[in-house]
Amino acid sequence: MEIVDATQINTFGSTSPKADFVPPDDPILEIPVSEFQGLLNELTTTYNLVAEMVRDSAILRGRELARMTTEASNSIKATGSPIDKVLLLNAHTRRLLTKIREALKSRPSPEVGRVVQVCSKIMARAIQIIDYVKNEIQDDSFKRKEISLDSQQARFLFSGKNPEKVSRRDTIRAMRTVEELCPAMTCDHRPNDGRQTMRLTAKVEDLKDTPPTIEYRDLWQRSDRRVALCL
Repeated sequence: MEIVDATQINTFGSTSPKADFVPPDDPILEIPVSEFQGLLNELTTTYNLVAEMVRDSAILRGRELARMTTEASNSIKATGSPIDKVLLLNAHTRRLLTKIREALKSRPSPEVGRVVQVCSKIMARAIQIIDYVKNEIQDDSFKRKEISLDSQQARFLFSGKNPEKVSRRDTIRAMRTVEELCPAMTCDHRPNDGRQTMRLTAKVEDLKDTPPTIEYRDLWQRSDRRVALCL
């Protein structure tokens, strides 16, 4: 969603950039409509960039950000005054900046340790698997060349921290997500297994070559849909 229509200025009637009433001692500044439209477009771009920052930083959930953006769009559509459009654009941009400030204040200090925020349980379980496997190869006294983890072992791993029983389907979804987050690991069926049990496999050397800390990007589950102000 982007600002396209509602910031367009109608040069007829009360929506003209000239005010309806100007005090006699107040100087008048006259600018072309095209220049004023350019100002609105720039303010819109600023809002959309801030909204993308809020989304990509997982400061707001996707639905909440989409709701705020829709409210901003509707409020600006409802006014015909160009000056009011400018004021509303600034007000809604400041709302997003306030959310960023609150998120920064609540962020733990570096001494607390790495806190991973994710957008779904599937992502959380995938990260749990990656952390478990990396710890295993660090403490591996047998110096094995390959490491594997099947779906049954993964379900047992999940049940150790959560009393909720994880389904086989969700376990496999988490394993598939591991494959996306950590390309060194491959998710496939166990060979010669009639039950077609899924398992993750990786070469230990390949895992050791991966960065010590994987940058998990916290995104809305529907992150392919751009969230931006649309008027």
